[in-house]
Amino acid sequence: MTRPRPKLLFFVTEDWYFCSHRLPLALAAQQAGFEVCVLTRVREHGERIRRAGLKLIPLELSRRGTNPLAELGLLLRLIAIYRREQPDLIHQVAIKPVLYGSLAARLAGIPHVVNAIAGLGWLFTSPSTKARLLGHSVVLAFRLLLNRGKLIVQNPNDLEFLLKLGIPPSRIALIQGSGVDVLEFSPSPEPSGPPLVMLPSRQLWDKGIGEFVAAARRLKNAGIAARFVLVGAPDAENPAAISERQLALWQQEGIVEYWGHRTDMAQVFSQAHIVCLPSYREGLPKALIEAAAAGRPIVTTDVPGCREVVRDGENGLLVPVKAVEALADALTKLIEDSSLRARMGAKGREMAVESFSQERICAETLALYRQLL
Repeated sequence: MTRPRPKLLFFVTEDWYFCSHRLPLALAAQQAGFEVCVLTRVREHGERIRRAGLKLIPLELSRRGTNPLAELGLLLRLIAIYRREQPDLIHQVAIKPVLYGSLAARLAGIPHVVNAIAGLGWLFTSPSTKARLLGHSVVLAFRLLLNRGKLIVQNPNDLEFLLKLGIPPSRIALIQGSGVDVLEFSPSPEPSGPPLVMLPSRQLWDKGIGEFVAAARRLKNAGIAARFVLVGAPDAENPAAISERQLALWQQEGIVEYWGHRTDMAQVFSQAHIVCLPSYREGLPKALIEAAAAGRPIVTTDVPGCREVVRDGENGLLVPVKAVEALADALTKLIEDSSLRARMGAKGREMAVESFSQERICAETLALYRQLL
């Protein structure tokens, strides 16, 4: 018996991530006629997902988990859920859901899978031995498991990486990020007072936060009149997490302000003059497309993901990764030139509306679903 509506199941690790990055897509799929389920670890956003009319399937998992017995248990639970739900299509986001979910889907007989690589992250940026060993294992698993369905990447470098692994080009789709609501994130006049430079991100070393603090210290010592703000919570399950103690020490030193996690990011961006993300590597950072939509100039690193949002000299400035002096110089240039900030902010808004709107990204992803089904 054929279902009246195709069933779409999202598998992501965290409920907060689903709400911030995939909820608009799920609602668009629902409106397009899909029955939508969400499989995730539930903490604070379960009720929001249910209120949206989506079926919520809680799943306990650890993003850092490496215990073989615990990970086998997770895989077995996944297979059981996939067999019970029998979705027509599964959309899996991030490395662990992609790998475990692809194996579970194969064993459960699910015909159609979309895997989204939202960035290669700590495994491919950390110089640690553990990261290198796990990275090699992930590459091997990619080769074995990603030869069916469709694979979404967010930037050309990740696309090239997967092509080198032997994944056919016909299986890979380049869709730039998860989109931004260009009505919610809209330009506003700069606030009065000294320029405020904001870094909006999870508090992770590989977001370039150490370099940002070092650049802020250098500019403060040089007498540059500006404020420097970190916005976002630490992520305890990420190996690159910065401790609350370290964040408190920086704030006590008077170098940066720490605003913590915020849910009102459109209002937060309206308080900034410049947005900065000196990350080591990204998929395509949502914070930067939100900043562009809000009409704020950006300073970021010339690395995959970041360079897709910023055209150097047009809507912001690109600097080499881990280069504190270059970062400080770029920030100084924008701190001291309000007309340059205005021109770059206006260009960023134009780019966000043209290339990164939520409507465009949802439409491209729904077209991929229809192609598979």
